[in-house]
Amino acid sequence: MILKNKKLLIITSLLTLLPVPVGLLLWNRFPETMAIHFGITGQADGYASPAYAVFVLPVIMLAVQWVCIFFTAKDPGNKGRNQKPLNLVLWIIPVLSVVMNGLVYCTALGMDMKVQIIVPLLVGLLMVIIGNWLPKCKPTWTLGIKLPWTLADEDNWNRTHRFAGPIWVAGGMVIMLCALIGGAFLWVMPAALAAMVLAPTVYSYLLFKGKNE
Repeated sequence: MILKNKKLLIITSLLTLLPVPVGLLLWNRFPETMAIHFGITGQADGYASPAYAVFVLPVIMLAVQWVCIFFTAKDPGNKGRNQKPLNLVLWIIPVLSVVMNGLVYCTALGMDMKVQIIVPLLVGLLMVIIGNWLPKCKPTWTLGIKLPWTLADEDNWNRTHRFAGPIWVAGGMVIMLCALIGGAFLWVMPAALAAMVLAPTVYSYLLFKGKNE
């Protein structure tokens, strides 16, 4: 599966590392310490040297991408299935690497990037994408809603994922909308994420109980 997608893997890996050459071009404009982590209100609460921001952060993202790809490709449940699970894993980390490192660089250059808006928008968009994919997700050990009842029963798996898909799409859209309404996302986003996890879990358990009563 990895060899079959070698070209795409190389492209996405290079995209993950794109912040490195960009950071080198901007190096002389960076301050001695750069904000690399931001709280939920958008205030910086973690700092590091330019070397850490430019080299270490993208390499960490690349390592995460390769680990995710390895386990996705080795999962027997993904073999012989469609390409979508691997494509999802291949592209999520590179996009996050470019966006998150872009925020770090722009903030270091003195730009007001409205992190408290951009990050929830990105999270919401990711939830919408995953929600569209969930109903098509086949049983695997690496991707999807992995519960004792879904893993033990393919019908439970399929029905739970069909149920969860629209909920994740709606939750993602709510998060995106609330990111634009000042501080509303501070309590809406945790509530939406909780609903997106709890609703499919309860639904799956009720299906399990109904079959075993």
